[in-house]
Amino acid sequence: MADNEKNFTAEEREAMKAAAAEKKTARSRAKKTPEEVRAEGEADLRAAFEKLSGDDRTIAEGLHALVTEVAPHLVPRTYYGMPAWGKDGKVLCFFQPAGKFKTRYGTFGFEQPAQLDDGTLWPVAYAVLELDDANCAFLAERIRLAAA
Repeated sequence: MADNEKNFTAEEREAMKAAAAEKKTARSRAKKTPEEVRAEGEADLRAAFEKLSGDDRTIAEGLHALVTEVAPHLVPRTYYGMPAWGKDGKVLCFFQPAGKFKTRYGTFGFEQPAQLDDGTLWPVAYAVLELDDANCAFLAERIRLAAA
C-alpha cells in the first residue's frame, strides 16, 4: 500500500475505487442512447441497493421511489458507489448511507448543479432517519427545486 493510501479508511478507498469505475462507465455511456444510459444507471442503482442493509436499504429504495415520482427526468446512477440521481451527466442528489462510513445517520445530499441557493446560507444535505410522509413531502419539494 502506498504511503498516501494509509491516510484513508477502507471505506474511503472503496469509494475512490467506485468513483474511478464510474468515470470509466460515464465515458462508455457517452456513446449510448438516453434509454440505454437510464437502464444501465437503474441497474447500477439496484446493485448499490443490494450492498446496503437494514434502514440504509429501506431509505435508499424509498428515496429512489420519491425521486422517480417527483423528477422522473433525473437519471439513476451511482456516486462514489452510493445511490444517486443526475441531470445532464452530472450528479444532482445522492444518498450517503450511514453504514458506508460508519456514521450515526444517512444523509440525502445535493451537489452544486442543484442550485438550491437561498441567500448566503442554505443546507445541502439532510440527515435521514426515516421516510415518513412529512419527510417525503419536505424532500420532494427540495428535489423539485433542484431538478428544475
